Amino acid sequence: MNKKIKKIAATGDPIHLSLVGVDQRRLFGPKNNFAKELELRFPVKLVARGDELRIYGESGISEQVKEIFVQMIDHLEGGGILTEQSLEYAIRVVNREEKDAVIDIDDRILLTNRHHVIRPRSAGQKKYFDAIVHNDLVFSIGPAGTGKTYLAVACAVRSLKERMIDRIILVRPAVETDESLGFLPGDMKEKVDPYLRPLYDALYDMISSQRIDKYLSDGTIEVAPLAFMRGRTLSNSFIILDEAQNTTIRQMKMFLTRLGTNSKAVVTGDITQVDLPDKRISGLIHIQKVLDDMDGISFVYLDDRDVVRHKLVQDIILAYERFETAEKENNPD
Repeated sequence: MNKKIKKIAATGDPIHLSLVGVDQRRLFGPKNNFAKELELRFPVKLVARGDELRIYGESGISEQVKEIFVQMIDHLEGGGILTEQSLEYAIRVVNREEKDAVIDIDDRILLTNRHHVIRPRSAGQKKYFDAIVHNDLVFSIGPAGTGKTYLAVACAVRSLKERMIDRIILVRPAVETDESLGFLPGDMKEKVDPYLRPLYDALYDMISSQRIDKYLSDGTIEVAPLAFMRGRTLSNSFIILDEAQNTTIRQMKMFLTRLGTNSKAVVTGDITQVDLPDKRISGLIHIQKVLDDMDGISFVYLDDRDVVRHKLVQDIILAYERFETAEKENNPD
């Protein structure tokens, strides 16, 4: 980022924005970082006076910056937390880089244990959420940090709280070599827990530890390796298969045919991070050809614009994409 930008003087007629009822510390960010970032990105000067923000600069650009703040205020009032990613998203929305990006109060999914609202935070995540609501089987494919697993778990917990289903089943392929767990130390729980930890982490963010312990003991929530699904019929359940890029074609078919009555399944994965041996074919890559254009099934593709982790994650994903594209161009065979 070029920080050698000509300073805009606080002169002329500014654009005004009311900040009545707004937590200015959260709006402007730690040490006013969000406000400073906007002053770097746009030729404007921001001056907060009491319950009012004055935006100095060329009128069209000042109105644009005002709309960015409006987006951020709406996010705060909806229970969201402002981050660098929230700011980037607000800028993209105002710049019309996000199509169908309107996220309203009905898109709230759940409250975390810290009373933070879980909701879609990008146009891609909104499409993902809508797909889960309206379909019984959803495939979410995209890079790390796009909220694939977290949003799916949030939707599952909400369905359980609203008594739409009786249980949540969270599944992962335990290891890359067709789930050969025997060589690992410890009992079965100790063998598989490290592979399932991301699913537990999401749960503990949304449900109290005491209630999770109860749910795990009575079977309301089951967290298991994919191998445990063989021979079962899963009815009245919300089932999530995570890291599905590491399933084989046979495993994917086995999992999808477990779906019982009044059940919903979400399959997540990143097809750029397949850990299977070369002789294997990823079930997640293969299934896109098998189930294309079937009613009741939705494929949602997320990308770097949907990353909600540290901004560096987005930059890393783009860097890898550029590198891999260059590699293919230099080595077409």
